[in-house]
Amino acid sequence: MNTALAPRSLTHAELESALAAVRIPAYPAVVAEVMREAQKDDPQVKVLSRIIASDVGMSAMAVKLANSPLLGGASPVKSVQQAVTRLGTSNILNVVIAVALRNSTEGLPEDLMARFWARTSTLALATGVLARKHVGISPELAYTYALFHDAAIPVMMLNFPRYTDHCGHLLDDPEALSVLEREHFKCDHAVVGWLLARNWGLPDSIAAAIRYHHDPDAYIIPERELPSSALALIAVTVIAEHVIADCTGSAAEVGNRAFENAKLFLGTSDADIDEFHELVAAVMV
Repeated sequence: MNTALAPRSLTHAELESALAAVRIPAYPAVVAEVMREAQKDDPQVKVLSRIIASDVGMSAMAVKLANSPLLGGASPVKSVQQAVTRLGTSNILNVVIAVALRNSTEGLPEDLMARFWARTSTLALATGVLARKHVGISPELAYTYALFHDAAIPVMMLNFPRYTDHCGHLLDDPEALSVLEREHFKCDHAVVGWLLARNWGLPDSIAAAIRYHHDPDAYIIPERELPSSALALIAVTVIAEHVIADCTGSAAEVGNRAFENAKLFLGTSDADIDEFHELVAAVMV
C-alpha cells in the first residue's frame, strides 16, 4: 500500500460517532436457521437442502459453487441436494450469507452492484482455491473472508446518500477507496465491515481480518489483536487480488507493499505466483 494512502487512525470518539450513524443490515433469519442446523452434531442434508431450495438465488449459487474449481468433482451436480452434499455445512453457510448480503443491498444502482458482486464472487473463488495451496489456511474460511471483506461498501452506499458521488469511481479499488471514505464519512468499509461481521455471527478471525485488511501496519499488529490466522486470510486474499489484476490487466492492482508483505508472510515464491496464475485463470473462465 502506498504510504501516502495510509488511513489516519480514528479517535475513539470519531469511531463511536461514525458507527452510531450507520445502520447495519439485520441478521437474516435464514442465516440463523442454517447456522443452527449446521452446528448440530449430525446436520441433516434434507433440512439444509429444503432451506436452500426455498430460494431461487440460493439454489442457483449452491449448484454453481459445487461445480466450481473450488469444489468441482469428476461429474457435475445437477440438483440442490447433490450440491448440498458436496458443499458441506461451511460452504452452505457461505451460499446463504452471499445471497443474504446481495438481498440486503436491494435498491442500489443495478449496474454498480452487478459489477461489485461479480468482482467479489470471483475473488472469493480465487482466494478459496489459492488457500488450498497454503498449509494451515482453511479454504472455507478464506472463501468466506474474501466474500465478506468488502461487503460494507454497499452498506455504506445505503447509509450515506452521497457515497456514490464521492466514492463511486473507486469501487474497483477498495484500498484507495478506504482513504476517501474516511475523508468524507469519518469511517471506512473495513470498520463497518467488522461491525457487520460481528453482528452476523461470523468467526472472530474473519471479523479481525476485515477490521485491519487495509491497515498498512497489519503485519506488526500484536497477535492478541490480529491473530496470525486472521492475517493469513488477509495475505492470501491480497495475493489472489494481485493475480486477478494480472490476469485481467486491471489498473486497480494491489499495492506493491501489501503484495510483498503477503508473499513474505506466506512464504510465497515467484514460481508459486506463476502457478497461481493458472489456477486463478481457471476460476475466471
